[in-house]
Amino acid sequence: MIIHLLPIVRRVLGPAVFFITAALLAADGPDRLTFCSYNLKNWLTMDRFDMQTYKTLPAAPKPEDERVRVVKILAAIKPDILGVCEIGTADDLADLQKRLKAAGIDLPHTELAHGGDVTRRLALLSRLPIKARNSQTDLKYQIGTLELPFQRGILDVTIAITPTFDLHFVGVHLKSMREITEADQAQMRRNEARLLRKHLDSIFTKEPGARILAYGDINEHRNEPAIGEIMGSPRTSDTAMQDVWLKDKDGEVWTHFWDAADTYSRLDYCFTSRLLRPHIDFSRCFIYSARDFDKASDHRPLVIKISPEPILKKDDAP
Repeated sequence: MIIHLLPIVRRVLGPAVFFITAALLAADGPDRLTFCSYNLKNWLTMDRFDMQTYKTLPAAPKPEDERVRVVKILAAIKPDILGVCEIGTADDLADLQKRLKAAGIDLPHTELAHGGDVTRRLALLSRLPIKARNSQTDLKYQIGTLELPFQRGILDVTIAITPTFDLHFVGVHLKSMREITEADQAQMRRNEARLLRKHLDSIFTKEPGARILAYGDINEHRNEPAIGEIMGSPRTSDTAMQDVWLKDKDGEVWTHFWDAADTYSRLDYCFTSRLLRPHIDFSRCFIYSARDFDKASDHRPLVIKISPEPILKKDDAP
């Protein structure tokens, strides 16, 4: 479409305006890769409470209207690579993949990962082939004498963005804020964050200067210890992970809405390794915003634009 429009613009508006218009039309050209992180809110089979009948529906899939709305949102974002939380089986992943393809988003390459919880899994769908897989499904930690599993594990794939640009995508979904009797939920998240940090360090050990994008539903506020565990220190180190601070079109940073308490929180994050940050087009990264986002999920998607060529010098990155 752009190619066909440019000759018309040149004839009608003249050379100066042509070059300005061409730059605007090509500003988000094919060199920008779109990554999206999204908690789908139970795209799986489970017992569900029907608010209309006030009855529990046993073994029910995610409602059709919610699935349709998820796909509509993703069709607007047009991700090249999509990382999701709260998806179920391989059949659920195939269902999402099929619906996206019908909406014009063809993501043929996939990874499905889990931890101790085999109901709510992590998944990644990609337009580009997956070069390597290193997902962790059997991680454990101790709280006192109690041994606990990393509930959703760590999804880890490497994708060759170009022949000379490998990018590690590391997805997580840390323990929810729901209280349980077995252990303190905040301590559980901090231990899972430590295991994530240990995994990131293992990547840096094998590949100094690795470009890593860690993402997902962290279920934690920005000032809590779990976030510090993931980011590491010192901040200037090449192994530190730095927060990509996203906003929506109104300048809001919240990613999750809890309707029972009427609270808005930032619980979803993207972290980049220091050597990846110059490749992030911060001016085009955002939190997807729509009035009826909650018809799809209680979370809003995060959108990251990545360039194979550096956009900013390391010292200039936010």
